[in-house]
Amino acid sequence: MNGAQALMQTLADAGVTVCFTNPGTSEMHFVAALDDEPRMRAVLCLFEGVATGAADGYARMAGRPAATLLHLGCGLGNGLANLHNARKGRVPVVNIVGDHATHHVQYDAPLQSDIETVARNVSAWVRTSTSTAALAQDAAEAVATAMGPPGQVATLILPADVSWSEGGVPAALPAPVQPPAASDAVVDAIARALEGGGKAAMLLGGRALREPALIAAARIAAAKGVKLFAETFPTRLERGAGLPPVERIAYLAELAGAQLDGLRHLILVDAKAPVSFFAYPGKKSVLTPEGCTVHELAGAGDDAQASLDKLVQRLGAGSVMPVLQPPTRPERKDLDTGALTAETVCKAIGHLLPERTIVVDEAQTSGVMLPRSTAGAPRHDLLTLTGGAIGQGLPTAVGAAIACPDRPVLVLVGDGSAMYTLQALWTMAREGLNVVTVVFNNRAYAILNMELQRVGAFGKGDKARSQLDLDRPGLDFVDLARGMGVQAARATTGLEFIAALERALSTPGPHLIDAIVPSAYTGLKLKVLPTVLGALEHLPGPVARAIKNKVAP
Repeated sequence: MNGAQALMQTLADAGVTVCFTNPGTSEMHFVAALDDEPRMRAVLCLFEGVATGAADGYARMAGRPAATLLHLGCGLGNGLANLHNARKGRVPVVNIVGDHATHHVQYDAPLQSDIETVARNVSAWVRTSTSTAALAQDAAEAVATAMGPPGQVATLILPADVSWSEGGVPAALPAPVQPPAASDAVVDAIARALEGGGKAAMLLGGRALREPALIAAARIAAAKGVKLFAETFPTRLERGAGLPPVERIAYLAELAGAQLDGLRHLILVDAKAPVSFFAYPGKKSVLTPEGCTVHELAGAGDDAQASLDKLVQRLGAGSVMPVLQPPTRPERKDLDTGALTAETVCKAIGHLLPERTIVVDEAQTSGVMLPRSTAGAPRHDLLTLTGGAIGQGLPTAVGAAIACPDRPVLVLVGDGSAMYTLQALWTMAREGLNVVTVVFNNRAYAILNMELQRVGAFGKGDKARSQLDLDRPGLDFVDLARGMGVQAARATTGLEFIAALERALSTPGPHLIDAIVPSAYTGLKLKVLPTVLGALEHLPGPVARAIKNKVAP
């Protein structure tokens, strides 16, 4: 058995049975070994950023890592943005990166590079296998590290001669690490804080946004008047009718500050204390208000569910009825049937969303109404842009669809974001994936039009404005999708969009809808930012007024 064959068996034995590939010459023995392992599914991606993003989406839904196969340091470099997103989302991914044969490194061939240095930017574990005999054991350690807790990116560098040489021996995965629950002392201290009065909130992230943990958190909220927040960009949020509603921390620091205003206690459950996405002149980066005490019930490596259960028991809240989201949808008669807008698209999605849909949201500014429009829709999972590096949506949808072939996948993406990893459409077509892609085509990097003003850089000239628009020429996503084998339609009115979405949701295989919408933010002045408040779910009147007071100059 050569090294590649032993590696392949080790991965499959460890439950890593999908590999998203973009191979080159150094990886040919790994490619050949695919034929020897029937448990391993190999999915070809035409760009490394698609492979890494697909591995991220797969792991979010499958609960176990996928592998990527990347070609040397250049290939790994092409996939870094979506590995960054996976790292920020604490998603388990195992990268297999081919390298030159060990004896060839000395010649500094054209593709020679320092792969380990590239990998350390995004990886919690990096190793170059130096012998065929040790390769499988290295792979087992990589998988174990990736699985955590917490989930992490692990990168195994595979020299070509280590792969092709004989003497490979499969290795078993070490026993999984059981994450600890919060200590009695931590639980008692948080319980005393909640019992002592003062405005309190709980910020949930990671696995705390799954149904069992949400129910426990909602019991605490109902018993003690605690506000429930979710991270701005959750890795995976279970939501919809019958589940506890959770308000996401706003992307805009001005809005987030108003959400958190007056808090005396903020309890973190598998989440970090909120900070501004970027620095802005004259504004603070930390979003927790002055005088607020931050408590950590469970960190990234802890058992969030068990920790919440302990706090429920300590507070005597086990029999408290949690507040659940009632079923409600935008009505068809209320949908705008004139020229298409981003709000109409979001309402139509809320009206038609099938049960158990996996929604991948990279809609940027066009999706501000999506949370409210889908709050009472049938239960669904929401996957978001965890690390802020755009180009995640389409690849993540690929991985989610492969992890859950029995569930519909709907991906919402801006036109600029879509162009980063558009090759994912080809993989959707080749694999016959049931993915519906909605492209909000507003011909602009609309969010940057807003940020240009928020940072105080009021570019008014043609040169500055031209860096933020996607016109001249406009992007034709119908032709682009059809060129990669995906059925596509264009919608310019509400009626056209509803018809296209109904058709796409009821027909197997991948579909794309090119939704022509006006930009929500082009030319927007900061003083009218309160118009985006529809993005915040269950927003009470006093908070809305506070936000308006904070945002208006």
